[in-house]
Amino acid sequence: MTRGNIRLFWGFWIVLGLLWLALNTAIFSAENFFALRQFVMQFSGVLAISAMSVAMVLSLRPRWPEARLGGLDKMYKLHKWLGIGALCVAIFHWLWSEAPKWAVGFGLLAPPVRGPRPEITDPLRRLLGSFRGTAEEIGQWAFYAAVVLLLIALIKLIPYHWFRYSHRFVPAAYLALVFHAIILLDYGMWLTPLGLVVAVLLLAGSYAAAVSILGRIGAGRRVTGEIAELRHYPGVRSLETVIKLGSGWPGHEAGQFAFATSNALEGAHPYTIASAWNPANPTITFISKELGDHTTGLVDRLKIGQTITVEGPYGRFTFDDGRQRQIWIGAGIGITPFVARLKELATLEPHEARPEIDLFHTTREVDEAALERLARDAHAAKVRLHTLIDSRHGRLSGERIREMVPGWQDASIWFCGPIKFGAVLKADFATTGMPIDEQFHQELFELR
Repeated sequence: MTRGNIRLFWGFWIVLGLLWLALNTAIFSAENFFALRQFVMQFSGVLAISAMSVAMVLSLRPRWPEARLGGLDKMYKLHKWLGIGALCVAIFHWLWSEAPKWAVGFGLLAPPVRGPRPEITDPLRRLLGSFRGTAEEIGQWAFYAAVVLLLIALIKLIPYHWFRYSHRFVPAAYLALVFHAIILLDYGMWLTPLGLVVAVLLLAGSYAAAVSILGRIGAGRRVTGEIAELRHYPGVRSLETVIKLGSGWPGHEAGQFAFATSNALEGAHPYTIASAWNPANPTITFISKELGDHTTGLVDRLKIGQTITVEGPYGRFTFDDGRQRQIWIGAGIGITPFVARLKELATLEPHEARPEIDLFHTTREVDEAALERLARDAHAAKVRLHTLIDSRHGRLSGERIREMVPGWQDASIWFCGPIKFGAVLKADFATTGMPIDEQFHQELFELR
């Protein structure tokens, strides 16, 4: 995540936690362990269900947060870490519920002394209380399901298709936990500012869960198209797919991406757009590399004339920073957004302003036809191209870039490629004093 999103992540927990503590100062003078336990369970329950709710809303890929969080890739990172945070807090909540029972059962803790309970006269409170046992049981099983589903999402050794299909059940588990929260959260809380915040989050999260269950995420941004061209580059195990779009596509900027569905059972997959937008010729180009279960074998599965659903565009990796000098780094298939921008720059008139650009393309695999095409595109766009093949030229490093680009201190850096490689370069340039938060741009998109 970016530093801004990290601050937003921790700020969420701190603000919500402080708001709860301000309304529950009695936690600091709890009479006994079981009184403290009740406070802690309420506290952790509010935090966990609130974080799950925000994560559910972000799963809808909403436009307003995307623009402010720096793109869908950054928004998905926040979604992921909110899910991790909610999982940790939920486990903490569950342990405070169950561990004291175990301790009482083993004789390590005296059972609580309960006096007669006061009569409940509020009809709504009495109604909610009648569902308490059901809510506890449903919440417990929903918690177990959520733990398993989130672990499948987080453990990358588990195949992607398992993650994709299992993740469809997360909204259902969330709705069960919403029921659990509504019944078991302290009744008096609902009449406080915190109660209003939690109620809004639960409503928004429940709406998001319903949209997800119905398969309507991104439905308003979907356009049907047809495959017009296919070009295979076996040397780099890549496939270029040109799709003729139907009506409704709003246009895209170079560097953005879209979700494409060629098989309903496989579902949508994200691809960086490798073409400039021309309303007179409404096509979109994707370049995919054989890297996983879905992309491997695409060259055999896709056919000219096949129907494709495209959803988007998404992303903020759009090269628009106003700087007069830019350094682009496309590692492997990460060259794709730069191809789109090259094509866009080639359409500019000679008198139109453009930054001075050095494009570094570093790759382990070689396909001469693909490299020749990249060179032609760079020449047409008036961009200096530096192609580095690992076996011939060695690995690209920050020091090497600085040696080859005069005035690099004033340039913005745009990186797309393996996330770890990008992190190494980012850290390298940070040691030079470059304000990387302002000048280093990196696509971080991962679905899990």
